[in-house]
Order: sequence, then structure tokens, then C-alpha cells
Amino acid sequence: MPPALPIDYANIFHLAPIGMCVSQNRCITACNLALARMFGYTQEALIGQSFLVLYPSNDEFERTGARIVPIMNTKGSYSDERIMKRANQELFWCHVSGRALNAEDVHAAGIWTFDDLSAKRQVSQELSTREREIAALIAEGQTSKLIARNLQLSPRTVEMHRGKLMKKLNATSSSDLINKLLRLS
Repeated sequence: MPPALPIDYANIFHLAPIGMCVSQNRCITACNLALARMFGYTQEALIGQSFLVLYPSNDEFERTGARIVPIMNTKGSYSDERIMKRANQELFWCHVSGRALNAEDVHAAGIWTFDDLSAKRQVSQELSTREREIAALIAEGQTSKLIARNLQLSPRTVEMHRGKLMKKLNATSSSDLINKLLRLS
């Protein structure tokens, strides 16, 4: 058997086929080419930037940051599907996974992966910020009560948004709504 070649982790990071970055205090300290291409930036343009540039709004950036903390504290990692924003302002669905590198402060340092889901799921432009957030949680299979608890809303407010989503997407049932959100119908 030939001797094993040394593993070049830096090259693996930069050439990985999925978007990856390292963060400190919710700012990008290193990113690979796949991440830069996915979001329509150069790597140099992203390094040093707040993750805010990748979000549709400041509100979504703040709420997601707050939602991550208790989950990371419990599980040590975080994963969801959310709507993100490219440099050209195009919105797209993205699967995001991350792990804190400092268990005492989950935002202090982390490693994150981003997978573009736009080929499988299209963004409905007419949805509000809150509707997009609730739609992402419905697509994960969360109940209205769980969504309400996670977003610190009343279940009635979540049901109101669910009703608006059903109307906007012409869904006839909850399962039809989920199918439409996942673009399976």
C-alpha cells in the first residue's frame, strides 16, 4: 500500500463543493469559493463582513441570531432552512448548519455550511418577513404552538400568518401548504 498523502485541510475547506465559512461574533473571518459564488460576492468582499449582508432584512438577522443561542446551548449545533439574500438582492432558500467553536459563547466563533436550495424551492416574493420565517418553520414540520414558543408569539398570531400563507399560496389544507412550501406539489 502506498504511503498516505498528507491531508491539506486548508485546500479541502477552499475547494469544498458546499459553501463554508468561519465566523467570529457573527462576522465572516474566512469563507470558501463555493460560499462566495453562491451569494454572488468575491471571497475578499465577504471576509470581515457581518452575516447581515446575507439576510433579507436586519430583523431576520437579529431574530435568527437570538433563536440560535438556546438551540446551540442545548445541542451544540444548529441547522435550519431559511431565506437568504444574494449580492444582487435575489432571495433564495438555503440550508444552513453550524457549530459553535466556543461552548461558552455560541456567537464568539463558529463553523458554518450553506447549501443553496433554489433549484428545489423557489421563494414567493409576495411573502412578508414574518411569513417567510413562519413558512420556514412550517416546512420543517413544526406545529403552530411550537412556532409560537420559538418566535415568542401567541399561537393565534402564528395561526393568522398560517392562514395568510394558505391564502397567498392557494393551499387547501395544512399538508397542501407544506407541499407548496417544499415545492412538492
